[in-house]
Amino acid sequence: MAVLNVKTPAFFEDETLALFRNSVAQFLGRHASAEKTASWRENGMVPRDLWLAAGEAGILGASIPEAYGGSGGDFRFDAVVMEELGQHNALNFAVPLHSAVIAPYIVRYGTEAQKQRYLPQACTGERILAIAMTEPGAGSDLQGMRTTAVRDGDDYVINGQKTFISNGMTADTIIVAARTDAGASGISLFIVDAESAGFARGSLLEKLGQAGRDTTELFFADLRVPAADLLGQEGRGFYMLMENLPQERLVIAWQAMAMMEAALAQTIAYVRDRKLFKRTLIEFQNTQFKLAQCKTEATVAKVFLHYCTERLLDGDLDAATASMAKLAITETQARVIDECLQLHGGNGYMAEYPISQMYKDARGYRIYGGTSEIMKLLIARSL
Repeated sequence: MAVLNVKTPAFFEDETLALFRNSVAQFLGRHASAEKTASWRENGMVPRDLWLAAGEAGILGASIPEAYGGSGGDFRFDAVVMEELGQHNALNFAVPLHSAVIAPYIVRYGTEAQKQRYLPQACTGERILAIAMTEPGAGSDLQGMRTTAVRDGDDYVINGQKTFISNGMTADTIIVAARTDAGASGISLFIVDAESAGFARGSLLEKLGQAGRDTTELFFADLRVPAADLLGQEGRGFYMLMENLPQERLVIAWQAMAMMEAALAQTIAYVRDRKLFKRTLIEFQNTQFKLAQCKTEATVAKVFLHYCTERLLDGDLDAATASMAKLAITETQARVIDECLQLHGGNGYMAEYPISQMYKDARGYRIYGGTSEIMKLLIARSL
């Protein structure tokens, strides 16, 4: 039974979507056991054979057009993947980043040749995608970017460094943001092959949480990219990033929501079983009140998330509203998971309990994709 009493909105009532959810749940049931997800964290990454298996199961290209090897669905299918990843404590598997954040850039801005070259293998898992925007001195402020791309004949020559890149160690193809001129209009996007001369990866970065999601630095030293691998128009990169950020922020909000629901479900099961002074924890009024507050906040978050998702599907989700979703839901996620860990008592502090891992993993959601402070700044601009 669902933890939240949130009515499924009409736009989610779809037989194909229900069948897809069942398929994703079965896939994760086979491939994302507690032992396997623990091995991801131990190794610092998800094994490539899991990407290939996910591709074979039709999970990677759920919203990519059929003409390019995908299933031809829409963002609802990506949302289902995120919910199921959350239910299986498998959000370290960066399918949402690959499929719902990066692939849409190629779908939306790529030439026909680029779509035919990159998207089919992205759907099969043969080609893992990453996007490289953040730099050591330019995170939230993309206009502070220093990586450059200089035109030289039929190529661009890229020099610079990126950091905090998810899928950075395993990616075969990286969309790289680089400066081709001054100002916001001087940023361009390039599709870079990881086998290119002049490209190098740093070592795996050790993070507070999300240890199973490979994150690294990337280096570009006189890396030549054919002009044919410019994504979209030169100088339009910043605007392309801004156009896609509403969906990226909604992707983060969906993952935060999925983790929050999983934490609540596991905590409710725990307090119903755990005894203290000959009573189960759920019998104490404090436990009931704490969980009542958590459930209320999570329910409000889920309803707002559905509202934003419907607006995204209708094509009118603006940046400010997407920022509200990312801000509100990740902040709620932090409060709820913190309370859930507290209700586990000392066990919640033990690594063997999933809530401990969730607590660490959740912390990043308020940072990447734009910090909570940046979200407030963007929302304030709409006042």
